[in-house]
Amino acid sequence: MTDFGFEILTVEQFRQYMQQRREKDYRLVDVRQPEEYSRGHIPGAQLLPLAQLDADVSQLPSDQELVFYCHSGARSQAAAVIAADSNLPLKKIYSLSGGMMAWDGKQLTQFPRLQVFEDSETIAELMFKCMDLEKAALRFYLYVTEKYRGQPFIRTIEHLVKAEEAHARQIYGFWKEEVDSPRPFEELFKQLSGEVLEGGKAFDAAVAAVEKINGRYCLNLLELALNIEYHAFDMYRTLANRMENDVARQAFLAIAQGEKGHMGVISRAIGQCPIPD
Repeated sequence: MTDFGFEILTVEQFRQYMQQRREKDYRLVDVRQPEEYSRGHIPGAQLLPLAQLDADVSQLPSDQELVFYCHSGARSQAAAVIAADSNLPLKKIYSLSGGMMAWDGKQLTQFPRLQVFEDSETIAELMFKCMDLEKAALRFYLYVTEKYRGQPFIRTIEHLVKAEEAHARQIYGFWKEEVDSPRPFEELFKQLSGEVLEGGKAFDAAVAAVEKINGRYCLNLLELALNIEYHAFDMYRTLANRMENDVARQAFLAIAQGEKGHMGVISRAIGQCPIPD
């Protein structure tokens, strides 16, 4: 069980899950686009695109467990967060790890995960490191913006560039209250290296993942961005749970809320991606 009210299932666990439950006990929800669904889906799945779910979560049944899946697992995680955060009386919620790619047995490229935080770090040290993580995300989105300049979906990436700097400024506002004689934000942020993204993904690995994308650029890049923002949300919620200081806890929860907002922006943009023949 994650901290957000849902569980992650591997394909093997999901196959066991289906064998152990009656069909009426759960709803399998495909949150991809209609064109993707029509080309192939897990038998028995209901189509409910992520943008449509985000607009009206009340479409979900309250008398069945929910299993979300998508192409690679990024959209289904966002769907599970939306469902778990809806305050509706829903039963258990699951996200299928790897999505249709894992179901079909295709290999998934995983980011190397790095150790980001130490238990002994002070609140000031944690917040300083968080600013550096936001710098890495900003660098990554700037790289994507330059590489795909002129593409319609880049408007969403440009929004994320601005959002990452805004988040860094928000963190700076909390950080400067924890230190003596803080440097100005612009000077500090410029000197940050930004080599690791939120969630422990190396900047170079994220760039390498973009270079490997071949086709379906809008969908694949926005799914990659959604995965980054999900792990940022996860990271800040986890940090909030570690905090005994209520001010720090509320600070990290506020940043997590912002990351969830980024997920919503990307989810809606995915709904506009063309699906090539």
